Order: sequence, then C-alpha cells, then structure tokens
Amino acid sequence: MKNIAEFTHYTFFTEMSELASRHQSFDLSLGLPDFDIDPRLSDFLKEAADLQYHQYEPLSGNPLLIENIIRFNAKRTNKIYLQEDEVSIVPCATFALYTSLKCILNQGDEVIIIQPSYYTYGPSVVLNGGVPVYYDLDHDFTINWGKLQKSISAKTKAIIVNSPQNPTGKMWSQSEWNQLYELIKDQEIYLISEEIYDTYCFDGIEHYSSFIHPQLKERTFCIFSFGKMFHSTGWKVSYMLSSKELTAKFRCHQQYISYSANAPAQYALAKYLEIFDPSENQKLMQKKRDLLNTLIKDTPLSVENISEGSVFQIVNFRNVSKTMSDIEFSKWLTIEKKVACLPLSAFYTSRQNSDYIRFSFAKKDELIIQAMEHLRQNL
Repeated sequence: MKNIAEFTHYTFFTEMSELASRHQSFDLSLGLPDFDIDPRLSDFLKEAADLQYHQYEPLSGNPLLIENIIRFNAKRTNKIYLQEDEVSIVPCATFALYTSLKCILNQGDEVIIIQPSYYTYGPSVVLNGGVPVYYDLDHDFTINWGKLQKSISAKTKAIIVNSPQNPTGKMWSQSEWNQLYELIKDQEIYLISEEIYDTYCFDGIEHYSSFIHPQLKERTFCIFSFGKMFHSTGWKVSYMLSSKELTAKFRCHQQYISYSANAPAQYALAKYLEIFDPSENQKLMQKKRDLLNTLIKDTPLSVENISEGSVFQIVNFRNVSKTMSDIEFSKWLTIEKKVACLPLSAFYTSRQNSDYIRFSFAKKDELIIQAMEHLRQNL
C-alpha cells in the first residue's frame, strides 16, 4: 500500500514549468491556455459584481447555473438528460474526484487507476484510505479488457476513467462503456468518470458520456470543468453529475469541506452558457491540434496516434535519441532546445521511462509556430 509521503514531492508538472520559465523556453508543457477568454464571459463576471453576487450560493449551486447545465447537456449530439438533484456545482474537478472517493471508500478498499493518468488520482485514493491499483494501457494506449478484468478483485471499490484522456487524447465510445459495465455489473464497484475535455473532441467524433449508460449512471460520479471549457481555470468552478442517491452522499461531505464554489463566477458561467456554442470551442482547439501536428512533420519527432480529444498530443522522440530516458529528453529539450514538454512517464507510477513526450496545444498559434520552427531548425 502506498503511503501519502510517497506523493509529497514536486511533480514534473511543476518542475518542467519552472525549467521553461528559467530558461525562457517556448512552454508547451502544461495545459494552461495562454489566450484570452471570450470578452462576453468577462462582461458577465463584471455584471455579477454589479449585481452583488458576493455571498454563498446554495450547497447545490446557483439555481440558474444548474438549470442551464441541464439545458446544455440536453442539446448535445449524445444527449444527457438530467434532473436538478443530479447536478452539483463544485470548486474544481480535483475536489469532485477527492470528495467522490470519500463518499464510497472504506479503509483498504482498492481503486483501479488506468495509466497513463493525471497525477492527482493516486494521492486522492490514498488520502481517503484506499489502495491504488494501477492498470497500464497497451502500447497503442488502448484497453485490453482481459488484463483490466484481472486487475479487479474482491476489494475493488471504484475505477477512475478519464475521457477524453490526458495525456493520450484517447476517447471512450459507447461500446467501451458497455464493456466496462459488463466487467463490474456483478460487484459493488463505482465509477469516477472525469470528462473535463468534453467539448474538445476532434474529426467528427462526438463525446459520449458514461452518464448516458442507464446502469453505469446509478454508480457514477461524472465530472466536468468550466475552467477547461472556457479557458478560465483560475475561476475554480466545475460541475458533477451523479444519481440522486450518490448526490445526497456527496453533499454530506461537500458541506464540511468547501460548501459552495465561487459565487460571482457561477452567475457569469450561467449567463454565458445561454449563448455558448460548443462547436466554436471544438473548431478552435482542433485547428490548434492540426497546426501542431502539421509543423511536427518538419521535425524528427513523430506522431503515431493523433489526439482524438483533449488539448494534448503525445509525440515519439526516439528518432532524436535512442538512449535518453523520456525524463532526460524532456529536460534536454526544455533547457538546450528551448521547447518545454512533459515526459510520458510522469503520468505513471509503474514506469521510469517511455518513448514519448506530451505537448499541449492549448496555446496561441504564434507560440505553437515559434516552438515548432525552433525545433525544425535545432533538432
């Protein structure tokens, strides 16, 4: 069993960002957008201040925001139909993940984490008394259902899934949610489904939420992020979908941890959802993905699997170095070649090396162009 002390160190996310700043590198390491939010969203935030939205919202969240979340999800191509008592406004996706686990875990319960995965998953399990069980995706970042089934034990209490996935850009289809349900249907296993990049799905692929599955819905905490949707991560407002019963459990813990989320931002987001066009979001980010991948072709780096969703692209660097670890290569690229990235092994507990690095394309076009041109000339 992992001790939380094993997680208490600077992550590569922090280290690589600091290296990029120190060496004045083109920073494609983190998923933080460097471009402005929609000015209309800013205007709604100013309006919230003028209307005196300065006090706590209800535990469940701003009623108008909940109403507009329900409307927004009903308009998706793959529609999600919701009731008010299935929607919770939360401070952030990490909070939702942590508090969801707190609702369901007892000491020693196991939670399956599909790797590569975001670095907060393991610590959130351990802090709630659980035991992380890591399942590694196959070499092409697909699921081997037989291997995943072997990761399930009598102690398994939850599985954490991320789709579209950070860092691989892979997306779960309806068929895959069906297969997951078949694996867990005869056991009390919950699903934590982080779907925070839901509006960034490319090449005509539509997001398919776990919450559409009629049986999974009853055992799922499904997490979304306005920070990711609207390039406003510092606003700290997300939302979570869960059944009426799980929502009641969740709020029992939420009231003692955060109570509610940022009140002015909730109002602004509610108003913005009324005019938000998700297709514009999708087009913006796909254009950036395509720009990055087109320019990479003029470098020795290689894209083997084009990102299906999210704001990240995995890139093979072995044409440049056969001997460096991905950590060594990432630091070398950041310091010596002035383009910051993340090593894929930063998303594993089971690996110290890989053939891949991750770039973020949630950046201004000029930064992507400058970074790739710099690599074209210097690699």
